[in-house]
Amino acid sequence: MTPPPTSTPPPVGAVRPYTVIVGLEVHVQLATHTKLFCRCPVKFGAPPNTQTCPVCIGLPGALPVLNETAYYLSVVTALALNCEIPAYTKWDRKNYYYPDLPKGYQISQFDLPMSCNGWLDLSDAQGRCSNRRIRIIRAHLEEDAGKSMHDEIAGRADTRIDLNRTGTPLLEIVSQPDLRSSAEAKAYLTELKLLLTYLGVSDCNMQEGSLRVDANVNLHIPVGSGTPEEIIETPIVEIKNMNSFRAVERALDFEVDRQYREWQATGKQKGEMPKQTRGWDDIHEVTKPQRSKEESSDYRYFPDPDLVPVTTTTDQLEAIRSTLKELPAALRLRLITDYGVTPYDADVIVNQGRTLADYFLAVADQCGDGKQACNWVTQEVLRSMKEGNLTIESFPIPSLELGRLIQSVQAGKLPRSRAKEVFGVMLEQILDLDTTLSRLGIQAVDSGALTDLGRELLAANPKVVADVQAGKEQAIGALVGQAKKSNPNVDPGVMRQILLDLIRQSAG
Repeated sequence: MTPPPTSTPPPVGAVRPYTVIVGLEVHVQLATHTKLFCRCPVKFGAPPNTQTCPVCIGLPGALPVLNETAYYLSVVTALALNCEIPAYTKWDRKNYYYPDLPKGYQISQFDLPMSCNGWLDLSDAQGRCSNRRIRIIRAHLEEDAGKSMHDEIAGRADTRIDLNRTGTPLLEIVSQPDLRSSAEAKAYLTELKLLLTYLGVSDCNMQEGSLRVDANVNLHIPVGSGTPEEIIETPIVEIKNMNSFRAVERALDFEVDRQYREWQATGKQKGEMPKQTRGWDDIHEVTKPQRSKEESSDYRYFPDPDLVPVTTTTDQLEAIRSTLKELPAALRLRLITDYGVTPYDADVIVNQGRTLADYFLAVADQCGDGKQACNWVTQEVLRSMKEGNLTIESFPIPSLELGRLIQSVQAGKLPRSRAKEVFGVMLEQILDLDTTLSRLGIQAVDSGALTDLGRELLAANPKVVADVQAGKEQAIGALVGQAKKSNPNVDPGVMRQILLDLIRQSAG
């Protein structure tokens, strides 16, 4: 064993001479109406132990039957994650005892999972591909256990068991240890959650347990020349009980710091002590030891004798692949290349979800200007949704009407200075564009009439013309004001440009 250094550990947050190695296990509850192997509902919030049957609580003689929808959603996800899907997969019993596992085993998949060897590309802060491809070891289907509720009655140290979740379909997505920081882990989880919601395979509600994350982390510390033969690996720790992506970040940051300090104190390396499971204490922001980590042999896996294997043909996979909608990464790229949206704004739009992205696309197609559509959607629409606690589905202004509003501004039919006023009235009174313009007394001004008005103003104000020709372009503002008084529907920006063009033409 290489002796630990004798120097005092550097303070928390200081630059450290190591590489962080992180792999994530993400458990996704699939959006089915019933459980994986029985017809019990999976509705959240039901009274404890009211959504159970002989199958999911393991009574003698009860036989499981696979939920076809759960398997279909798993295949959809695996295809979107670029996974290989074998023609043959089977079910295994993972044997362990815990009070919330009434059968004494969990139906899962061991050596022949339903998918493996996939990948997910990450995006950088501007929504562009960051050239970071996180490999997926496997995505396999399994049933959930129940829920233990500890010390929930004041003054008592009881543990109660709720078996409603028992048998709920979970897709476990296991990454390779390719992540190198807590921020990268959060980016991976954010992109994965976005992908799952675009696919519609899960609502990914962490508060309801629809998405849960376990993290495996250790450090690679170079010694000597730092060659692969001279890198020390600290013992791997699995972190559980993280109920938000921010908690994952904080837990990883704490655990990385703790592992380095422990290595400095003891010099313990991977293989010299058993793997450990630690739980994240969100209140005190520390990880706490729970138990030694089991190896696969501890679970005594064997094929489930009550379930037949599943076979999937190439034709079936291609049929499912053909139904996949545009995924977030492809949509970001299309917004940038086809609609002229900046990478940052493309990321904002895509991250709001598919429904808002579709709203933007409809607005942009209607008005013919992706940049202006982006400005209105990312600023006015999102602001109004936040202030009114609205969803895009309940937003009062249809996409086509917003597109017409932008179109009217571009064509000079609606003064730019009054566009937000029109938007506000359409929003508050739930009116279409034409009705709103009529109520506000806004009338389209013919471009020819504006040109005639400009000639009149210039003829009556030769000094302004001379000032502009002398380089004092700001002098034109006085004539714009006169035009506005003459006709309130005049767009100041349009009028200003007409006046300047007329002066240049006269000088030529």
